[in-house]
Amino acid sequence: MLFAGTPFELNRIMLIRLLVVVVLVLLLWLGSRSMKIVPSRGQVVFEFVLNFVRKSIVIDTLGEKDGKRFMGLIMGIFFTVLGMNLTATIPGLQIAASANVGLPLVLAVVSYVAFIYAGIKKFGLRYFKNALILPGVPIFLLPFLAILEFLSTFIVRPVTLILRLLMNMVAGHMLLVLCFSATQFFIVTLLFSGNFLGLLGIGSFAFGIAFVALEIFVGALQAYVFAILTAIYLQMSLAEEH
Repeated sequence: MLFAGTPFELNRIMLIRLLVVVVLVLLLWLGSRSMKIVPSRGQVVFEFVLNFVRKSIVIDTLGEKDGKRFMGLIMGIFFTVLGMNLTATIPGLQIAASANVGLPLVLAVVSYVAFIYAGIKKFGLRYFKNALILPGVPIFLLPFLAILEFLSTFIVRPVTLILRLLMNMVAGHMLLVLCFSATQFFIVTLLFSGNFLGLLGIGSFAFGIAFVALEIFVGALQAYVFAILTAIYLQMSLAEEH
């Protein structure tokens, strides 16, 4: 805890988030400052990740024109979520910086504001009509379906973005804590005191390593999901008909 008792108080998870931001900025700067025609291995990896986000998430969803407009936003979301998620597997940090509602909430608000802004900028206030009124629907169903569309578009979208990221990372953190706490108990407490039940710690440690690999995969997957859903919501806001 830093600056305890002041308006600038920073707890452990906030310090981890600041560390991730510094590392992300440093990695992106180092990766892009001296790119060569004949790339090094590091440059190959860097370009692969950037091109994956650019092509598979942004361009394939929004197209070239709109993709260029929102490229920075979606890439920022992807790398932020990825970096914050992977801290769960780093010794000494051992908690996902996204396993607290604050960060998912902020990112969901950014996504929410972005797709509403995109729709209003293109269509004006007609965006809300496009979002709520489905073409070809019988008049007597319009109020009911408009309410459903309102809930789906303006309430469910941000809430599911928050909960999907938060719950996945909290669940992964709890699994890792369970496995490695069990390992410590079996090996340090039991085996070192001569109780051979402590050998069960080998199994819990193996499960822990497996869950670390799973947590890395889930962390990357959640970064992809958050970014692709943001891109999809933007595309839906920019579509002529909904």
